[in-house]
Amino acid sequence: MSSAVLSATPRVLADAFVPSSAVANTALVLGGAALTAVLAQLSVPLWPVPITGQTLAVLLVGSALGPVRGALAMVAYWIAGVAGLPVFSDASSGLASALGPSGGYIVGFIASAYLVGKLAERNWDRKFLGAAVSFLAGTVTTFAFGMVWLAIALGANLQQTLEWGLYPFIIGGIVKAAIAAAIIPAVWKLARKLPK
Repeated sequence: MSSAVLSATPRVLADAFVPSSAVANTALVLGGAALTAVLAQLSVPLWPVPITGQTLAVLLVGSALGPVRGALAMVAYWIAGVAGLPVFSDASSGLASALGPSGGYIVGFIASAYLVGKLAERNWDRKFLGAAVSFLAGTVTTFAFGMVWLAIALGANLQQTLEWGLYPFIIGGIVKAAIAAAIIPAVWKLARKLPK
């Protein structure tokens, strides 16, 4: 690949592989939304919020695409679900799902992708430790939005909110952050080997 095609110093991972253009950026945003939809179907039923692969997708998409495209991918995901496409967990969709007890987590995906993308622009995702810290911060962001929304939606007290919206997800959140922190720096190593 020529240096005229791809930036010599890509800010985020996608820029190392795909030249920026309106078409490419739209495809990346829609691809990020699609990845989130696919991983949403990896689900362990749990009331009121299921355990899913969505948060892994959010971390990968935010880091790879950067703050704006990553957040837009999550907005596109939310819009697709509200519009009736079966993209939420267990192939659910509709405004009721988006506004239900787990709706805050979906809104949190937007903020999480933006934060992780911002940290990626500052090279936090190039090595495992920085990536892990970045992805844990993104995970905490998702849960902050999700738990507040869950508490309001269900009229839950603090103990109920923690039992329903945090405790069952702590180990999974750490594991997903670690998986993303292994994947993204490995792909950066591959990107650095591309011919200029």
